[in-house]
This record gives sequence, C-alpha cells and structure tokens, in this order.
Amino acid sequence: MRTMSGGGAPSRGTRRAAFISAAALGVAVTPGLAGSAQAAPTFKAASNGSTIHSYKWLNSYTFDFTVQSKALASRQNVRVLIPKGWQFYSNQSWPVVYAYHGGADNYLSWTRSTSIETLANRYGVMVVMPEGGTNGSYTNWYNSGRGGNPQWETFHLDEVRELVERNYHAGSARATLGISSGAQGACTYPGRRPGSIRYATCLSGVLSMQAPGVPLLLWYTNLGGDFNPDDIWGPWPWAKRNWDAHDPIKLLPRMRTTKFYISAGTTGKQGPLDAASKAPWDIGYLSEPPIGRTVQDFAAEARRQGISVEANVYGNGSHSWPYWRRELNVAWPKMMAAIGARQM
Repeated sequence: MRTMSGGGAPSRGTRRAAFISAAALGVAVTPGLAGSAQAAPTFKAASNGSTIHSYKWLNSYTFDFTVQSKALASRQNVRVLIPKGWQFYSNQSWPVVYAYHGGADNYLSWTRSTSIETLANRYGVMVVMPEGGTNGSYTNWYNSGRGGNPQWETFHLDEVRELVERNYHAGSARATLGISSGAQGACTYPGRRPGSIRYATCLSGVLSMQAPGVPLLLWYTNLGGDFNPDDIWGPWPWAKRNWDAHDPIKLLPRMRTTKFYISAGTTGKQGPLDAASKAPWDIGYLSEPPIGRTVQDFAAEARRQGISVEANVYGNGSHSWPYWRRELNVAWPKMMAAIGARQM
C-alpha cells in the first residue's frame, strides 16, 4: 500500500486521529505528514538496485515495508518502529537498533513476543526488524563454494541498511539485537563489518561455532528443511576457512570497537521463568547448555582481548522467550547509551 502524505508536523494526538480516520477509509497516512494529500514519496534504491516495493503504516509509530531484494531474488518484509519527532521530510537521522529473530520465526517476532514497542517509545531511537528466513542463519550461503542465493548477510547489512538510511532517516549509530540464531547474527555482523556497529546484544546465541560438539549441533538443528545443512557454511571441518570467517569468537579481533551484552543458561534445568509443566526433555532445556558454554567461551576470550563484554550466564533456564524478555529489559538502556539514544 502506498502512503498518502502531506505537509505539517501535527502532535501525536493529531496523528492518532488521522490514523483512525485513515483506517476507516482503508488508506494509510505517514506520521508527521497528515494533511492535504500529495504524491507518494519517491524512494531511493540500495546500491545493488534493490528497492522498496511497497509499505504500509500500522499505527502512528510502526510501519512495514517490502524489499524487492537482489540478494535473495525475492520480496522480503521489514518492520520499523519510529521515535517521537520522526518526520519523513526531514534531514534528521536517528540512532537505530537492528533486531533479528530466531529460527522458524519471522520479522513479526519482536513485536509479537516482547515489549520492544514500549521500550523504544521511551527513547529517540528507530528499531528495524527485518525478515531473516525460517532458517537463513544470517549468512551468505556457501553452496558448495559457489555462493549465490540466499544471501542473508547482504540483505541485512547492505540492502536493508541502505534503504532505511536513504529513505527513513536511520543513522550511523547502530546496535544489533538478536535471540537464538538471530543472536548469532547480531554477534557476527560487527565482525563482518568492523567499526559499523557500536553495541551487540546477543541472547542465547551460538557464539563459538567450532567448540567441541557444536558443528554437529548446528548441522542437526538445520536438518529437516529442503536443503543440505552443509550449504550454509560448508561441511565442517573441510570448509573451516569459511566457518572461521563467520564464527563470532574467531571474529573478536575485528570487533574491538563493539560493546557486547550476552546471556544464556547453562544447566538445562528448570529455571524461575519456566512453566512447571515443561518436560525435562523439552528442546528448550536440551539446547541451552551447549549454547551457554559457547557464551562463556566468547566472554572469556573477549575479556582476554580487552573487548568490552557484559555476560549474564544464569545457570537454570530454558531456551525461551521469558528469559529473553528479561535480558532485553536489562540490556536495552545499555544499548541506548552506547548509540546515543536519549530518553524522551
């Protein structure tokens, strides 16, 4: 859906009234631009030619847009939260958090499962939540050394970033945030683009991909799709060079300017936020201990290298949203301080 826009900068209450009226008419209105209708804005493309195919405002602070992606040869969705004072026709840019979802999920994950909207509303910050695929693994796939689609890293770090910076006023003060496989992405991307990300919050992510038993765990986790798990990073250890290039702990020397908040459980036992009815063999219990060990290894190596890291390795607790919501609340103000997002 294309947005109808106009001049002026009404208050949030005026915007809300405009959205109610627009919803009744089946159209969308750009926040800060309610008024006489004008031509929809013309969007700038990403450097590789990827474009904004369509967009839709959901309320006065949330919109979705669809990318016609060259990296993925498909259309992919992105959800965006904007701060108070954001204006489409403005030269002001904003600090930004790129939030990545876990496996078997999608770009709606953060607004569906957390209070990220409430957290963001307290600060002058944008939150960008891109699609990461059912099992995209936050990398450009190896594909037996041929490369090619899917190229999730290019989609996130080039296409989405450039589109929100060129069209929606996302700034260069960036943080990454992720849970599970999204946490692995959030702690890998600063090393893939050194100096580009100030803060990374990584909750229950594999942060040492080649620790004993972890390559097999990743291979097993990625079974069941219509692809060979070896297509992602290549067969380990034969493709070790590619694994090294995407392993968070191996990338630490390239991430000296990034600060980290990382967390995970380690015991695989019931914690204070788990339902009493959850079976001991639940995958959330079984998967967290090996992940927790990689988080411990990453923290120790980061400290050895003099890199700023805060780790909450909390023992009991499963691989699940109650713990990630708790950790998000702890990490959020630290992220905001790192990227210079002020309370509003």
